[in-house]
Amino acid sequence: MNAASWAERPSLIGRTGKAVVLTAIVVAVVFPVYMVVLTSLSTQEAVTRAGGLVTVPGEMSFAAYEELFAGGVVTRAVLVSLGVTVAGTFISLTVTTLAAYGLSRPGSLLHRPLLFLVLLTFLFGPGLIPKYLVVSGLGLIDSYWSLILPVAVTAFNLVVTRAFFLSIPGEVTDSARVDGASEFTILRRIVLPMSRGVIAVIGLLYAVGYWNAFFDAVLYLNDTAKWPLQLVLRQYVYQGQSMFVGQSADAAAAGRSLPPNLAIQMSIVVIALVPVLFVYPFVQRHFTKGVLIGAVKG
Repeated sequence: MNAASWAERPSLIGRTGKAVVLTAIVVAVVFPVYMVVLTSLSTQEAVTRAGGLVTVPGEMSFAAYEELFAGGVVTRAVLVSLGVTVAGTFISLTVTTLAAYGLSRPGSLLHRPLLFLVLLTFLFGPGLIPKYLVVSGLGLIDSYWSLILPVAVTAFNLVVTRAFFLSIPGEVTDSARVDGASEFTILRRIVLPMSRGVIAVIGLLYAVGYWNAFFDAVLYLNDTAKWPLQLVLRQYVYQGQSMFVGQSADAAAAGRSLPPNLAIQMSIVVIALVPVLFVYPFVQRHFTKGVLIGAVKG
């Protein structure tokens, strides 16, 4: 009896085609990152010779990174972004987990109307002006809380987490209730240990969102000393060396020249990419499982 078409071993042409396509995708993803990193480490002569982004290694230098961190602007922005990301991810995970668990319990108070309100946000957004007026009315302008509280919970992450909690067998939680465990104890000691995959995925989504966000900072932060890294990157790409006013004179007084403008821009891009590239491999094994189980079941 012939096997199903999807169960048959791929032909040589099929395997070769897949290898070619996957190789092309990897090259398309890795090559731009390679050019950015190489350009950030290149000297003025190498950038001039390449006429832009450097593709062939030449003279290498860490002068761009030294100049960035010597100025203090990028160092402060990195600390701001790290603080907002860590605090925001912790708050978002806590609120999302508690809300998802409450909405996943059939007997919880008003869980159906509240779930309907959550799902309604998929169709209707608050709008930019009403959102700004709410943030301003709460006194959050020029505060780091303006980067966290308005986006503390997203409907997608809440629905995915709730669906995962619904997939946990009811017999497990029911037996804990019979033994006298409270709902908080059940969540902390039974549900959360069984939900590490989806928690890791949701945490990654929140962390990447906080780390990459810049538009809220444009709207709500007037003090440049409070700018996160992404806003510094955006402003520097638009304004060039003006983000480092005074450093040119200091460099001239010290008898040295500033690194090429393009190398400094690419070095900021690298600094913005490193945390995401460092964290993702640790949660990658949970990513597919967490999203699929949370989205399909329930």
